[in-house]
Amino acid sequence: MVERYDTILLAIAVIFAGGWLVGTVTAVPMQIARVASVLIATPFVYDAMFRHPPLPDHPAPRAAAAIVWHVVLVWVILDSLLL
Repeated sequence: MVERYDTILLAIAVIFAGGWLVGTVTAVPMQIARVASVLIATPFVYDAMFRHPPLPDHPAPRAAAAIVWHVVLVWVILDSLLL
């Protein structure tokens, strides 16, 4: 049985694969495609972690996951701006 979170994980993977494909096949620079895919995936991550979390109300694991996601988000954006 496919759960809601399986669908969200699949959507995030498809978005990242789509960003890679756009950066590889088209004239869009890979850095721009990567930033766009991370920004498009962010609402899915937010929904899975905060709006409908699969865990009980323990803020520590969700807070750590949110911090890691935002570190990756900032790293991807800064990496694209500095190149």
